[in-house]
Amino acid sequence: MKRIIKKVAVLGSGVMGSRIACHFANIGVQVLLLDMVPRELLPEEQAKGLTLENKLVRNRIVNTALQTAITSNPAPLYEKTKASLIKTGNFDDDLKGIADCDWTIEVVVENLKIKQSIFEKVEQYRKPGTLITSNTSGIPIHLMAEGRSEDFQKHFCGTHFFNPPRYLKLLEIIPTPYTDPEITQFLLEYGDLFLGKTTVLAKDTPAFIANRVGIYGIMQVLHVMEKLGLNVDEVDRLTGPVVGRPKSATFRTSDVVGLDTLAKVAQGLYQSGEKDEARDLFQLPAYIQQMLEKNWLGDKTKQGFYKKTKNAQGAPRFSRWT
Repeated sequence: MKRIIKKVAVLGSGVMGSRIACHFANIGVQVLLLDMVPRELLPEEQAKGLTLENKLVRNRIVNTALQTAITSNPAPLYEKTKASLIKTGNFDDDLKGIADCDWTIEVVVENLKIKQSIFEKVEQYRKPGTLITSNTSGIPIHLMAEGRSEDFQKHFCGTHFFNPPRYLKLLEIIPTPYTDPEITQFLLEYGDLFLGKTTVLAKDTPAFIANRVGIYGIMQVLHVMEKLGLNVDEVDRLTGPVVGRPKSATFRTSDVVGLDTLAKVAQGLYQSGEKDEARDLFQLPAYIQQMLEKNWLGDKTKQGFYKKTKNAQGAPRFSRWT
């Protein structure tokens, strides 16, 4: 079967979802980007006399996320005019729009129950035969397919992009025992030929390939840092360009990924690694727990290991958290 991708639905407009949407727009694909409906009004919305039923309010989360992505650096779009290919909406009002999509990509929070509830709703509207994939960072793909229809399971797979999706080459394709091999092969080829990725076939093991290795490396650094009494700047100077790695090094990379995502993957590896010789390494240091409690999650909250501010000229700068 010749499969053509003309329109993609991206469910979840966070750091990853909004940028995945932008990258599909980069190659001329129409995108439906959806997220939650806000539960409360902002003070400025109240001042304007808006209600929770107003469309501007109902789409506030997704529209804010998309605008943040469009103006972010590094730019997720080849050119900003490509944003016109992205239509926004919310899960309550617009999920039915996935009936017109060739591929639905779930990119919501790293929580199995939430993902399963999303897929239950997706199955009400999804057209049989269309692709459905998850961008989870480490939740077992087969668990998300449980309870779904035969057609859903046949066309379901993990497609793990890395942040920022426009620039990082790796795309992991993670099939389940139910995934049609033709679907797996299509995704491997599509990622390579159209999305410009180095596609890698991964087994449905804890955190797949890259995050199993990458999170191990980051957790190793976190524990060594604590043991040696190093600070954030010292570690980033030692783990960046001086050893042939990007200038984002360890902690700026963690801020981009999101401390919440890093923590969830690490906790998942600890819980699923009863026989893993490095299991204890995935326990979070106390200072990471403190940062999570303060909602210092990185770029998404404008403060993590570094705090994003502006200098006198209005240019962004990063000051280290101590």
